[in-house]
Amino acid sequence: MAVTVLTGTLRSLEQLEENDFRRYQPRSVGDNLAANVEQIDAVAAAQGCTPAQVALAWVHAQGRDLAPIPGAKRRRYLEENIGALGVELSDDDLARLDDLGTARGDRYADMSPLNG
Repeated sequence: MAVTVLTGTLRSLEQLEENDFRRYQPRSVGDNLAANVEQIDAVAAAQGCTPAQVALAWVHAQGRDLAPIPGAKRRRYLEENIGALGVELSDDDLARLDDLGTARGDRYADMSPLNG
């Protein structure tokens, strides 16, 4: 899923410009965007943290051989990223987040018209 969904930045397609490709991606159309965001929000609310911290905590939980490299355009983002180290996801949280690998909607739009 796109970073804007994982961090909770994108909540509605109305936030996007008319020509933004994300408006037409299957995971964004219809009720899919809201359904996918709600799953991450629910875990974040239960943990008392932000959706971005949940995303980073999930990566940390995948093993010591993985390291997220989050961006930090502003100091508050850096502090939020560091705060993710204190988020301990339960086995239930991890299972719920793993299920997002099968987020609602296809990953990519149908590109077959371009291959003709």
